[in-house]
Amino acid sequence: MTGRKNFLQPLLKDISACRICRDRPKYGPPLPHEPRPVCVAESGARILVAGQAPGTRVYETGIPFNDTSGNRLRDWMGVDRETFYDRRRIAIVPMGFCFPGQDKRGADLPPRRECREQWHDQVFAELKDLQLLLVIGLYAQDYYLGGKASRSLTETVERWREFRHADSRHIVYPLPHPSWRNNGWIKKHRWFEAELLPQLRADIKSALTGAN
Repeated sequence: MTGRKNFLQPLLKDISACRICRDRPKYGPPLPHEPRPVCVAESGARILVAGQAPGTRVYETGIPFNDTSGNRLRDWMGVDRETFYDRRRIAIVPMGFCFPGQDKRGADLPPRRECREQWHDQVFAELKDLQLLLVIGLYAQDYYLGGKASRSLTETVERWREFRHADSRHIVYPLPHPSWRNNGWIKKHRWFEAELLPQLRADIKSALTGAN
């Protein structure tokens, strides 16, 4: 494990210094502000949280899910802040490492594609002890489900039992974003809290304690 950690840490250092989307963008205009990549991991992590991209609060603090969405996500997972931010146990690797900016309506733009192409395969390859993946939102589901995701997020999350067993190496849970904007979705799809979350919490507990 020491060798893997020594290899991963220089990679994370390179990511923290990344300025591709501002200085050499391949897709769309340059990032309109100073990049602040957010990627939290150690090689021995057992759980991966793969979201979309940092929002304004995370951009300001540099701490992933440091907002009300993070509070809801930790509740979904059944973990406290100390456990959630223990990078030896939980890796947090969004599809876009930097806040992508906002459109004219004030909505966050999609994750920058430069991150995915340059870094994600390298990071994922070094997280060799992962047992459980949380893939949050369409962009993460497209990447981690290997093209098996449905066209709509709802359909993909409804198939959670299928994805939970589809990968022989990992337990995989497709999730909606824990934003307040999805309150209506959660109320409409009551099976999410009644059926998916209890199983998710049990699997997370097993992954963190090393149980089979």
